[in-house]
Amino acid sequence: MPEADLILASASPRRLQYLQRAHLQIEVIPVDIDETPLEGETAAGLVARLAREKAAAIPTADIPVVAGDTIVSCRGEFLGKPQDQAAARKMLGVLSGSDHQVVSGWCVRHADVFLEGAEVSEVRFRVLDRHQIDHYVDTGEPLDKAGAYGIQGLGAELVEVVRGSWSNVVGLPVVPVLAALRDVLGR
Repeated sequence: MPEADLILASASPRRLQYLQRAHLQIEVIPVDIDETPLEGETAAGLVARLAREKAAAIPTADIPVVAGDTIVSCRGEFLGKPQDQAAARKMLGVLSGSDHQVVSGWCVRHADVFLEGAEVSEVRFRVLDRHQIDHYVDTGEPLDKAGAYGIQGLGAELVEVVRGSWSNVVGLPVVPVLAALRDVLGR
């Protein structure tokens, strides 16, 4: 196997796929940190902090580390990954017929240099009835995704409008992350 161009500090298959599309060789090293929001922390502040902490948790390497974190914010409530089907149903009920923000923090670390940011996309859900929510939850798709939906999968039919970066809603704002990688790799 060729030597890796970067380390991805995430178990997200969606982040991995986006980076692989850029023809990068990637070593995946998932990082588990406490993701509890700090008192008064904004959604953007939370995901940016978590992305930086994940990148910093990887021992210094000769190659860049990419980390990210995504959260859904609706009416001041943060919606991370649901713990079970009941939590997924509750989250989808909150999002039904609502506008919400998908906020993804990212960090590219190379040695002691940290390039980072957070991106916000606005999403409007269509109105969902209980049957539609139950059907979607029963597919299992919502259980490992912030806000209990995956726009890149069956969850696309729940979404009415996206304003902003589509890749951000999936979990990695590709344009700024690849620009940061080019900066640290000198490409």
